Amino acid sequence: MEIKDGFIVINKEKGFTSHDCVKQIRKLLGTKKVGHTGTLDPQVTGTLPIAIGSATKFIQYLPQGKTYIGQIQLGIRTKTDDMQGEIINKKEWPILSNNQLNKYLNNFRGIIQQVPPQVSSVHVNGERAYKKCLKNEEFELKPREVEIEELILKKWDQVNGILEIKVSCTSGTYIRSIARDLGQILDSEGCLLNLTRISACGFHKKNSIKISHIRDLNDKNETFIIPTISALNHISTLILTDQKEINFWQTGRVIKLNTNNFIKSSSFNYKKPIKIIDKNKNLLGIGFINDEKTTLHPKLVLNAK
Repeated sequence: MEIKDGFIVINKEKGFTSHDCVKQIRKLLGTKKVGHTGTLDPQVTGTLPIAIGSATKFIQYLPQGKTYIGQIQLGIRTKTDDMQGEIINKKEWPILSNNQLNKYLNNFRGIIQQVPPQVSSVHVNGERAYKKCLKNEEFELKPREVEIEELILKKWDQVNGILEIKVSCTSGTYIRSIARDLGQILDSEGCLLNLTRISACGFHKKNSIKISHIRDLNDKNETFIIPTISALNHISTLILTDQKEINFWQTGRVIKLNTNNFIKSSSFNYKKPIKIIDKNKNLLGIGFINDEKTTLHPKLVLNAK
């Protein structure tokens, strides 16, 4: 099967790092140009979009929102802020109604300041935080601004101190930090029990496949790679219709805009990156329009085929 450029949505299983998945796909597809759209902790399952070929160039232009379903265990604090870490404290949790607990969750809705877990991939003086933890080095992580676009309390088990939440958030948000901080707000402790990512970068778990199924699909010549252009539906589209303008584009030259040489899509946004296609809907790359709306400037140009 000829490997085409695009995205594969992996349903990642526990125990694998994002880089493990990239290495396996490189081997299965026989191609080196493979990249993931953001790390997913080994113990977290669910949606992991993987870029193939030239799609790796478009990762930065994908939607950045992510959605998780997680279970938080109250009463326990660990070194890693999840159940895989060493337990460092235990404390009873309060008696709470669903409404009361939901009000406490207001502390995590909207734009908030969040301290990442000590065991995380955040850089500290040029080194990953988790590597410093392995060497038992002492360090302090600074709060970072993140946005929790939606936080829904789905279940609350008072007897066992376990709550289930659905969280939609921006990149860089740690659900483990929510678990830890919620425990402290409740004058208890908290850590993450389980976590599944149900969507990321515009891709959903329901459209995902397990890595173990890729070989079978590949052998049967079945399509499982999502075209790059399909992943960019959120971006405004500009259609170049004149071959001279397309030649200019493919050689990285600035194009003068006028009503005769291009067609805009609906809901066109001049202030953001724009995907450029031809009249046959072939993706040509990403560009920007100047403030005067008179010229198109290439930012990412795909090689002509």
